[in-house]
Amino acid sequence: MPIRLHITTEGQTEERFVKEVLAAYLGGKGVWADARSVLTSKNNRLGIEYRGGWRRESAYAAVKKDICAWMKEDRNPDVCFSTMFDLYALPKDFPGYGQAYQEADPYRRVSLLEKALSADINGTLDDTRFVSYIQLHEFEALLLADPEQLKWEFLEHDRPIQRLVDMVSREGGNPELINDNETTAPSKRIIAEIHEYAGSKATSGPLVADKIGMETLCRRCRHFKEWIETLVALGKG
Repeated sequence: MPIRLHITTEGQTEERFVKEVLAAYLGGKGVWADARSVLTSKNNRLGIEYRGGWRRESAYAAVKKDICAWMKEDRNPDVCFSTMFDLYALPKDFPGYGQAYQEADPYRRVSLLEKALSADINGTLDDTRFVSYIQLHEFEALLLADPEQLKWEFLEHDRPIQRLVDMVSREGGNPELINDNETTAPSKRIIAEIHEYAGSKATSGPLVADKIGMETLCRRCRHFKEWIETLVALGKG
């Protein structure tokens, strides 16, 4: 039975990736995906919603409210829900944060956070349709699965792109384990070499990811692959 999938994303880059890349792939597997960025604020007088990015104060509480509202709006049994949030700079009020950040292994850490998020959302609503996903360490790790594809968007940047290729190799070849601090997170590495990416990530990021292709993304990014396999399984009933 075909399944509809609503994905709450951290920002516009992830939202466009879901709509322009992931949805096409999942559609061929019987899963019809859409996405919207997290709600950050509202102007009730004008009827305007502002979406994208974590609000620092009580960040998770606002995001949880937004996810739960969407689940209440669409209670159909053929609908599932998920997320695409970055592990990098996750707010400290996130479920399981304290326990997870005692773990040195990023894969163990993200697993604990995802389990805590699913338990909190599904437990609050007495539901089972929510499947959490947190990107290691942020969206741009997917681009580092094959940095050479950045050439499609950033012409005449051969040397900077080669430096990114070499960097991934030096770091062990696993883009999901690229460091996650303020200067060495995946997006920071790309911006350090290609300054233009900072102002075009919401458009350039999904386009480059599409050029890389889902097969390579899944082969190079283990945790991402596990999420995709979980989503594909939804369409198989």
